[in-house]
Amino acid sequence: MGEEQAVPLGDAALDADRSKADLEIHKLEAGDAAPRADNPSQLDGREALQPTRLYKRRWMIVLLFSSYSLCNSFQWIQYGIINNIFMKFYNVDAFTIDWMSMIYMLTYIPFIFPVTWLLDKKGLRVIALVATALNCAGTWIKVASVKPNLFAVTFLGQLCCSFAQVFILGMPSRIASVWFGSEEVSTACAIGVFGNQLGIAIGFLVPPILVPNVDDMDELAHHISIMFYITAGVATLLFILVVCVFQERPKLPPTQAQATARTIPPEDYSYTASILRLLRNRPFNLLIVTYGLNVGCFYAVGTLLNRMIIEHYPGEEVNAGRIGLTIVIAGMVGSLICGIWLDKTKTYKQTTLTVYVMALVGMIVYAATLNLGHLWVVFITAGALGFFMTGYLPLGFEFAVELTYPESEGTSSGLLNCSAQVFGIIFTISQGKIMDSFGTLAGNIFLCVFLLIGAIMTGFIKSDLRRQKANLMVKAAAEGQMSGQDYGATALISQQPETPPAKPDQ
Repeated sequence: MGEEQAVPLGDAALDADRSKADLEIHKLEAGDAAPRADNPSQLDGREALQPTRLYKRRWMIVLLFSSYSLCNSFQWIQYGIINNIFMKFYNVDAFTIDWMSMIYMLTYIPFIFPVTWLLDKKGLRVIALVATALNCAGTWIKVASVKPNLFAVTFLGQLCCSFAQVFILGMPSRIASVWFGSEEVSTACAIGVFGNQLGIAIGFLVPPILVPNVDDMDELAHHISIMFYITAGVATLLFILVVCVFQERPKLPPTQAQATARTIPPEDYSYTASILRLLRNRPFNLLIVTYGLNVGCFYAVGTLLNRMIIEHYPGEEVNAGRIGLTIVIAGMVGSLICGIWLDKTKTYKQTTLTVYVMALVGMIVYAATLNLGHLWVVFITAGALGFFMTGYLPLGFEFAVELTYPESEGTSSGLLNCSAQVFGIIFTISQGKIMDSFGTLAGNIFLCVFLLIGAIMTGFIKSDLRRQKANLMVKAAAEGQMSGQDYGATALISQQPETPPAKPDQ
């Protein structure tokens, strides 16, 4: 018998006018296909698809991540949404309480780069352990801070939790890529972001309920203590679960793109070189800025929401929390819908641009109706704003991974989040000062201007979907290999000499 005919992966989808970046991806996919020992023809030098598998455990991993992300993000807003109550308890001004939220943004900026490096070197499990340990420690420090003269202690606890956030925000796209198939990565990423958003939603809703605005300081301390103990108990449970359950990665990769990434030797990876390549990627640079503008606006709205509502609706602390809840719940629905839509259509740029423009429209309507005197109107407009503004979060993550493949998902997500924190601090401080001087309408118009700039810039992002191209090239190569084998079998049959007719008996 003759050898099977195989089409080399390197020749399967080569196109003369392919860009240099695509050629590099193509070579990476082709050169790293591992031979299987049970196929002798592949051991002779012919490449083949690597084995892949989806494990049921992947849903446990992403849900556990979402849970500890929820616990951490809850604490981001738990001070700001009852700003006036903590001002009274600790005898500090509004700007000081605003920093209890902004510290989350500030700590992220310098530490994201070493944390991303650690993620690339040590993997998901180490990052998950550090995140949950820091978050747990921060919650117990807060438990010890429930006295009016211990604001420094409660700030230390919040600082510890803000460090934990650095180990959390860049994880959704990495978990999605490492554990999930190509048809479900956007949905998985949305679920990862979903936990963060749900935590913020609970942070808007629960503190005003657990900590009512009472004048008796001992009673107020009791209510604050209950909130801190509940948070510490949940954080401790999640830390134990991560220690026992969280796994680094599946035994077999979920996609060919992930299989290729595994074959790159660690010594061939340079974190600095990866950062420099990303900063030379023009579409990704535009996305960094536009993502930062959108999410920075969301951070400012979330941090200052209590002040906005109380100014127009005095004594409505609980409803301020409910409005914040409405913003985030609507955003969670938007995130899941967008994630499912992306998995079905792969229309990354079109979806991102549409959602961005609608976030701008939502912000304009919210700003125009906030002072009408009808809380039910504010609930509706805030929900519409949240659906698009926070629904944008997983879109940005997944679009970034597409634009930057095969670079590390943690690195691209880290740069996006770093931009969001920078703009979040700038917008929160600036809008707060504008509100103090000119009112809430002027502060919200300030955000609308930057959302308009972001929407225009999004229109200029080139939709270079590298991860999708990589997966399609490997599939095309496999189909070419199968057709080549069929052709070879046909050729072997056709080359057999014809059997001469039998001679008649003499």
